[in-house]
Amino acid sequence: MYLDTALVVFSGGQDSTTCLFWAKRAFAHVRAISFIYGQKHVKEIELARSIAAEAGISLEVKDVSFIGSLGRNSLTDSSIKMDEEKPENSVPNTFVPGRNLFFLSIAAVYAREQGIRHIVTGVSQTDFSGYPDCRDSFIKSLNVTLNLAMDDEFVLHAPLMWLDKAETWALADELNVLELIRHKTLTCYNGIPGDGCGACPACTLRRKGLEKYLSNRNPR
Repeated sequence: MYLDTALVVFSGGQDSTTCLFWAKRAFAHVRAISFIYGQKHVKEIELARSIAAEAGISLEVKDVSFIGSLGRNSLTDSSIKMDEEKPENSVPNTFVPGRNLFFLSIAAVYAREQGIRHIVTGVSQTDFSGYPDCRDSFIKSLNVTLNLAMDDEFVLHAPLMWLDKAETWALADELNVLELIRHKTLTCYNGIPGDGCGACPACTLRRKGLEKYLSNRNPR
């Protein structure tokens, strides 16, 4: 049974691309929204446009560059050396404060104006890298807040919430987009598509997940 229409918060990365194709399977109609927020790896928007076009999905791009200037972080400030591991008792400096709060709030306003009630995001608590705005409690809380703020009935979907990276790769394979995601998405914090730089935290997580999935799929 298909639901009606969904809006996917789409970055052109592994997780949001998996969610884009998950939404295509779950909903009768899918649209996507991407954000320029001052990220150093803004090339992701170019890839998002390309993937959306290949999927036959309309993509809206919003410039919200002010988000990157509100707080100091290594994804928007080239002068800050990127944390290679999560610091003890602290979030990594790749965390962009308020990013998912802004993205989902803006997406909800946009969705409301388009008559869309279902919003899909690729956040995951299992592999959340220490980012507080990727947790299930945040998504549930924001869902309530958005409904109260606009007196509406939005549903925030987070299909990857309880999947680790290996399971996310498995879902991509099930959706027949594993190779597309492997070669045409951008997860790397240094802005290198596909397998990326191989050294940043995002690349390390992605690579280990893929290796684990392929090992499980093709045991010796």
